[in-house]
Amino acid sequence: MTVPRLRPNLFGIPFGLAGLAACWSAAAGLVDPPPSVAAAVWVLAAAAWLVILVPYAGQVLRGRRLVAELADPTFGPFTAVPAMLVMLLGGALAEASRTAGTAVFLVGLVATVLVGGYLTGDWIVRDLTLVQWHPGYFLPTVGGGLIAANVAARLGFDRLASLMFGYGLVCWFVLGSIILARLVTQPMLPLKLRPTLAIELAPSAVAGNAWFAMHEGRADTVGAMIAGYGLLMLLVQLRLIPVFRAVPFGPGSWAFAFSYLQAVTVTLHWLAAEQVPGRAALTWVALAVATAGVLLLLARTAGALAHGTFLPREPDQPAASADRPTVPAGA
Repeated sequence: MTVPRLRPNLFGIPFGLAGLAACWSAAAGLVDPPPSVAAAVWVLAAAAWLVILVPYAGQVLRGRRLVAELADPTFGPFTAVPAMLVMLLGGALAEASRTAGTAVFLVGLVATVLVGGYLTGDWIVRDLTLVQWHPGYFLPTVGGGLIAANVAARLGFDRLASLMFGYGLVCWFVLGSIILARLVTQPMLPLKLRPTLAIELAPSAVAGNAWFAMHEGRADTVGAMIAGYGLLMLLVQLRLIPVFRAVPFGPGSWAFAFSYLQAVTVTLHWLAAEQVPGRAALTWVALAVATAGVLLLLARTAGALAHGTFLPREPDQPAASADRPTVPAGA
């Protein structure tokens, strides 16, 4: 018997929607977009998170697969994304109700740190080989820490923001070395994991956004240094276009959304900080491109779901062993 197997990388959909909402929110400092747009996208992100979370959690709990999901060398790192989304949603909710938003953020923060700590310890005790690593390993601690720093700064928790920025930054340095070594010394990633190469752009973009939040939108030397590495990773993405074009569409394709949209958001912060001439027009262009990209992903996802190709059916069996590199269908 075969069943649709839900994997945690499906949370890339609400994660990407949250990235688009963040773009529209950041644009408010440059132009005067209707506030209802950002609010609507935040609501859509929350709804998508819930729509995926309920059946995914049910499938994991029914199959007693929680430990196996966390230990999976391919999808394990993506299990941190639901908690990271809670932090982002808490930051958005705080615009309407600071008390409720702060509570939601803190719940997401605790969950993110717990998952990140467990996964890091698990990577230490398991016999992972270098070839099993991929850029998704940035998510639990690098992404989690830097997103936490961003939201904490916007909520006024300056010391917590500094703590989480250091948490994410050090993890970026350590994991970045391992992941880049894997990418340049080992065979190319399996076909369906190649969209995770887009996540290489994310650490610098997320760190830049957090730095701006921590310094009230001011540009400085540290911010410029972070942007310098981001520029390198952006050029790398251009070189990878032929690689990406060969990848079939699936849940993994949503890896592009949050990473690229965070790059758009940090670009908007730079336009504002440097008082770039024509920044209003550039902002509207950036918003149009970002929104069109997400709409395209949504349209392709809807089409793939309608044709039954988005969630390939797999044998109803326990998760793959964490001791061997596997790339299940639907990656």
